[in-house]
Amino acid sequence: MAKIFVYDEFSPQDNAMLQALYSRSPLSVETHVGKVRKAGSGKFMERFYVGYGHSSIADCGSTTIFVEKLSILADKTLQDWPLYSGQETSTRYVDMSKQNIIDPIKTKESKKILKKWMDFYINSQDAVGDHLKKKYPIKEGENEDVYEKAIKARVFDSLRGFLPAGITTQLSWHTNLRQAWDKLSLMRHHPSKEMSQIAEEILNELKNKYPHSFSHELHKKQEDYREFIMSKHDYFNPKKHPKFKFETNINKNKLKEYKQIFSKRPEKTGLPYFLAELGNITFNFLLDYGSFRDVQRHRSGICRMPLLTTKFGFNVWYLNQLPKDLKSEAEKLIKEQITAVKKLKATPEEIQYYIALGFNVPCRMAYTLPAMTYVIELRSSKYVHPTLRMIAHKMMNSFEKMFPSIKLHCDLDPDDWDIRRGLQDIKEK
Repeated sequence: MAKIFVYDEFSPQDNAMLQALYSRSPLSVETHVGKVRKAGSGKFMERFYVGYGHSSIADCGSTTIFVEKLSILADKTLQDWPLYSGQETSTRYVDMSKQNIIDPIKTKESKKILKKWMDFYINSQDAVGDHLKKKYPIKEGENEDVYEKAIKARVFDSLRGFLPAGITTQLSWHTNLRQAWDKLSLMRHHPSKEMSQIAEEILNELKNKYPHSFSHELHKKQEDYREFIMSKHDYFNPKKHPKFKFETNINKNKLKEYKQIFSKRPEKTGLPYFLAELGNITFNFLLDYGSFRDVQRHRSGICRMPLLTTKFGFNVWYLNQLPKDLKSEAEKLIKEQITAVKKLKATPEEIQYYIALGFNVPCRMAYTLPAMTYVIELRSSKYVHPTLRMIAHKMMNSFEKMFPSIKLHCDLDPDDWDIRRGLQDIKEK
């Protein structure tokens, strides 16, 4: 009969050593625990992980990093990693009006641009709230507190498009030691000063905490290659991009032998992972940067990091949520801000800080069949931000035309208002 042990009181390096001993000894983990406590993980990690290149050992030790007061742009850069796990502040539930804003240029003109975006975001909240209450009045029997929270959340949904991307946020990153190095060794060469500095600062913290896991020797050829990658391919920035396009290399005839897997699958149940061998599905589309942040969270495939610019326009959904007079004011503001941003003397990476989250960016997602099925179904929900939900429904339509034998479980409820938004909270009991 199998014996089960759970040890989670050890530090990441101790935990890595404890697991690694299995590869060289048939003894029980109970014996290995004693060895860990006696020897300590430092010397072991130095000998077997760093010294001899056994990087898989570092997969077995994990840590959690918390980063605060970084821009939304830097937040997305840190999360641009296939094995990222963590959380960030939601612009859909948190009032961002008191957050600091990073201004890399620090000129009179750049400060003015940021102030204009924030003034509109702050000063429009009451008017948008009143507008929503008229559009979605409270129903008999509904809890007033929950209703007010739902209205507030929808206000943030509507106005988050006017937040500048330089607004600061916070995130957590739970990662194993190997993935931390692999990600940060690239990010430290990022052309944006904020991103490269954050990478260096995290590496310094990790070196201090886990010196034997982060004592990598830096080789010039490898460093030159990393710098080349980040300088030439840090962002997805095509000159032109389709509003929506669907592509796949999956052979429909190969789906026939899995007919029952598709027909018997219940709601909220993923397809088996082995179906990934069938091929990829690629979607190209335009989506506002605010909602790109939500779709980027699906890391079971490739979701390119777009450069935030004004060339693909401002997503009209945000404008359509405003009262008539406020909509006119917003349209005027956007036009003025585009002109002002174009006059700034800065790199494309720096210009991003002054562009609002409502501007569209080119998105490209390449996922396997199981992964894309999950994304389409999850993001079709009425609890998803409407701009992303509309894209998810387009994905569903294209998917079903191409693969009519695959049943999707999508939320097609046309009602985009639900008081239960007010229940989606974390609070003390």
